[in-house]
Amino acid sequence: MKIAVLRETAEGERRVAATPETVKKFVGLGASVAVESGAGLTASIADADYAAAGASVADRAATLAGAEIVLGVQGPAADTLSGVAPGAWLAAALNPFADRARIEGYAAAGLEALAMEFMPRITRAQSMDILSSQSNLAGYKAVLDAASVYGRAFPMMMTAAGTVSAARVFVMGVGVAGLQAIATARRLGAQVSATDVRSATKEQILSLGAKPVFVESVAGIEGEGSGGYAGEMSPEYQAAQAELVSSHIAKQDIVITTALIPGRPAPRLISAAQVASMRPGSVIVDLAVESGGNVEGAVAGETVVVNGVSIVGHRNVASRLAADASALFSRNLFNFLSAFWDKEAGKPVLDAEIGDAIRLTQGGKIVNARLLPAA
Repeated sequence: MKIAVLRETAEGERRVAATPETVKKFVGLGASVAVESGAGLTASIADADYAAAGASVADRAATLAGAEIVLGVQGPAADTLSGVAPGAWLAAALNPFADRARIEGYAAAGLEALAMEFMPRITRAQSMDILSSQSNLAGYKAVLDAASVYGRAFPMMMTAAGTVSAARVFVMGVGVAGLQAIATARRLGAQVSATDVRSATKEQILSLGAKPVFVESVAGIEGEGSGGYAGEMSPEYQAAQAELVSSHIAKQDIVITTALIPGRPAPRLISAAQVASMRPGSVIVDLAVESGGNVEGAVAGETVVVNGVSIVGHRNVASRLAADASALFSRNLFNFLSAFWDKEAGKPVLDAEIGDAIRLTQGGKIVNARLLPAA
């Protein structure tokens, strides 16, 4: 079983899908691992480190030749994968809702494309969940990004020259990224509040020492929501939330938004009028900017200033912590493949629960129910 690890070609992508640690583990399973030369350089991993772990390091063509599994961070174009074994697996973040043509290309090439972001939110798959591992780092980095733009200190400081007030940070959306943002802002000494439409997150917010800000007059989502995600809320709830947020946001120094809905544009949480209500020097970090944005006026890949309020819209935030993000991503991939590794067959064999959830293409066709027309 040959596993190929590719150098990422997407603009701004600095992560890599395997590290020397996971290469050594794959070799221990009996696989051979080929790594494209330069694949780990932007994540601070030299070719020699891969070779020392037991991988062969070569150009792309030699790396792909006869490969039965191809690992990536972002899905490469199908026409760049020539030379792989018939029916080879491609395991990566494939962004299937936004890039249908690329998925069709995988089907036409006879590849079995496995979208790691479709990993079900079940207990046994937690260690395979790339969304959680990468969102955790994004939530941390969002606070550091806000701190670097914010022209004041985060903690309260009592000095001989007087007192510096603590920054007030408001986190909107309390998933994995939001929880890490709360924890990081608290560690930096800020006064932190947070909101979410899922009732179960109130206890999580309190457990981190932050103040929950919730709509009480209209029912939100009881429990954690489907797969740990919120869905579209009723117009009544959206109106009540907008009123509550408007009064709260005007008093905040920093706002971090993290709300995403799989397969849908990101929900709009902050309007231009709400941005205008914040005082000059305030900062908003929109972690959902690549999915349409939670903040009106946010621009993907840019920091824009509106009435003195900075709206930060970095792309691919986890990639800006490339070494740690790669370590976690590569462990997710190893945990996934090793969990299904059949020692007798010398390869992984997927079960129906996880296989059907993440498999996009097979036998020259798109087979995933989430990508097929509704019956």
